[in-house]
Amino acid sequence: MTKERITREIVQTMDQKDSLSHFKSEFYTQDDYYYMDGNSLGLLSKRAEAAVLTSLQDWKEQGIDGWTEGKEPWFYMSEKIGEMTAPLIGAEPEEVINTGSITANLHQLLATFYKPEGDRTKILADSLNFPSDIYALQSQIEQKGLKHEEQLIQVESKDGYTLKEDDIIAQMDERTAVLLLPSVLYRSGQLLDMKRLTEEAHKRGIIVGFDLAHSIGAIPHQLHEWDVDFAVWCTYKYLNSGPGGVGGLFVHEKHLGQKPGLAGWFSSKKGKQFDMEHTLTHSETASAFQMGTPHILSSAPLVGSLEMFNEAGIETIRSKSLQMTRLLMNLIHQELSDFGFQIMNPLEDERRGGHVSLVHPEAASICKALKSEGVTPDYRSPNVIRLAPIALYSSFEDVYDMIGILKKLMTEEKHKQFKNERGIIA
Repeated sequence: MTKERITREIVQTMDQKDSLSHFKSEFYTQDDYYYMDGNSLGLLSKRAEAAVLTSLQDWKEQGIDGWTEGKEPWFYMSEKIGEMTAPLIGAEPEEVINTGSITANLHQLLATFYKPEGDRTKILADSLNFPSDIYALQSQIEQKGLKHEEQLIQVESKDGYTLKEDDIIAQMDERTAVLLLPSVLYRSGQLLDMKRLTEEAHKRGIIVGFDLAHSIGAIPHQLHEWDVDFAVWCTYKYLNSGPGGVGGLFVHEKHLGQKPGLAGWFSSKKGKQFDMEHTLTHSETASAFQMGTPHILSSAPLVGSLEMFNEAGIETIRSKSLQMTRLLMNLIHQELSDFGFQIMNPLEDERRGGHVSLVHPEAASICKALKSEGVTPDYRSPNVIRLAPIALYSSFEDVYDMIGILKKLMTEEKHKQFKNERGIIA
């Protein structure tokens, strides 16, 4: 932690040097309101809004011809978005498609790559992953006629918040068919060493998949170079696609051309799709892993949003994100050391994702108090306050002001007015 006292003048100087500051005006933000929950649902941008309005206008003016004749033709939108996403994850354009939801895509890729044979029947995961991924793993094991209690191995955490790569590697063996891990742990913000884990798994003949929900749009990846077999993600967090925005998936080019585990009409080659044959001629790209008709109105926002990502550059976004989370941690140390907070995310840049994980016994009531004071944090049971300043629409002074609000409400014990229990949606 820094020893120099952080002042408003210091953070204002940081904002003056910020090459991304102009993007904030592209988003719908509110004065004197501090949104620190972009790792759960990103804010609406004016470009995303315009892209949705374009698709609505195409529908209004073209009707069904919007599929091919619209200003932004719907028939090719998923592929276009995939191509725009590829630079964010270090992928080739044909390896990426935007489709479905994160869980539907995980089911698709597990149905494709999880092929238990002989003694190689187990899936290796972790004990800290988001529940939805675990539900999908359990059900895919059961679909194969096996018992998930026997076949799903979850690496335990020693502290309840983080994982050690050595512990994950120690669980890899010749019985493991698939490894699935989050790139960034949702509670603690720990960034796993995806390159090392992929290399170690491949030495043992294990298929490797990652859930990028809490890293895509915040952290550069090199999925193609790292030889990752597959990945899935949602787009409504850092990518700002809106509530329920379409998901995305990556399949390494070495696997392209194989039949998708769950086939559907949009698995087809584009030129064959309307032949209406009952024998599927599937695409030779990641498009093969689509199933149903693209969700146009939840895909369109990405056309606008991803323009900004490609203008800003993911490396620049990552650099600012690290600066903001480092500032946030330093301010917590400087201003909140007397209030029982504990930082649970890794402090090192190379091991930290895009949010700070702040633990407190009264986390639920503190989050409610913050909202009453014009700050939107994110609560995760049982005791985690997640704070995510976002590179494209948060300023360094926003971080400074937010910590000032938190210190004031703790000093005045305003959180005591609220029950220390989560709401329906935490």
